[in-house]
Amino acid sequence: MYTSQPPPPPRPFRGYEHIKRYWDHNHNSYVAKILPGEYYVTRHGEIMMTVVGSCVAACIRDSITGIGGMNHFMLPTKSLDSPNHQWDATGVNAATRYGSYAMEHMINEILKYGGRRERLEVKLFGGGKIMNNMANVGLQNIEFVKDYVDVEGLNLLAEDLGDIYPRKILFYPTTGRVRVKKLRAMQQTVLEQAVLQRENAYRRSLEKQPVEGDIELF
Repeated sequence: MYTSQPPPPPRPFRGYEHIKRYWDHNHNSYVAKILPGEYYVTRHGEIMMTVVGSCVAACIRDSITGIGGMNHFMLPTKSLDSPNHQWDATGVNAATRYGSYAMEHMINEILKYGGRRERLEVKLFGGGKIMNNMANVGLQNIEFVKDYVDVEGLNLLAEDLGDIYPRKILFYPTTGRVRVKKLRAMQQTVLEQAVLQRENAYRRSLEKQPVEGDIELF
């Protein structure tokens, strides 16, 4: 039954108060909108939504409890494109360290709220080459995230990576369902520009930020 007055939103976990959420009458659920550089974790049956271009979105959930999260990230291209790559004392590239941070921080949050590492399911999306005049940032993101999942021994259930299209992603962590809409032809024009603007701003911010330190997985 349609109602013009949605229920009050569930209280987000601490630290996620800044994430924009809105009531979707079609899905009868609150939707958390994830922007570049953000991630969100919930156990309240909310939907997570993002639109990725060359960035990657990882959707991860505990298959028993339904606690899950979505992130939206890219590697800092400055260290990838530079002939003088930044390496730390252990021989780890600075960009790889950033990507690991983006993945591990969200996984740690899922584990903190009751998830179990051996029950995690992973689905990966994005990494499109949507900017013809730039290096293939999307491919670099794909190579990183697939290597990460493989090295960490995570259970990869599905992926939709590469190609030339932005993607709109809807993730339902309670069930693990993901809906993907590729933005094509005329439909692509307006939204693609918005995606490019957001990702370019995100990329510029990455080049100015220090790389985060190590994170220990539970």
